[in-house]
Amino acid sequence: MCLTFQRDSLQKFLNSQMKKLTERNDALKAMMMALKEETMSTTMALSTRIEELERELALCQVVVGKGVLNASLSNEDILKPKEFVGIRSTCDVDNFLWRMENYFRAKSIMDDPVKGQFYLEFIEEEARAKL
Repeated sequence: MCLTFQRDSLQKFLNSQMKKLTERNDALKAMMMALKEETMSTTMALSTRIEELERELALCQVVVGKGVLNASLSNEDILKPKEFVGIRSTCDVDNFLWRMENYFRAKSIMDDPVKGQFYLEFIEEEARAKL
């Protein structure tokens, strides 16, 4: 009888522990499912945002590739440099050269070959020599 009693009490204890572990397991499963759903929704949101940013980057690369850095500037916004009038002093030459460089910068003309169409190769030396 004592042995049967111990066996029955041990079985009750094991059953209660099994019930507690099953409840904990179910709670952990529910938490894991919630975390999995949250992770999936976050991943989808991030994926959508990455696609948007990739489209914006592609657009920026096209704009920069075409050299449209100052897209808001129109031809009317950029004043052409004034020509030499009257006495040609060193200051006038420097001012003219400075205005030419600013004109090229405003027109996004950074290549020396393109500048060469407007700006003689040795204009500074020639202008100083004629003073």
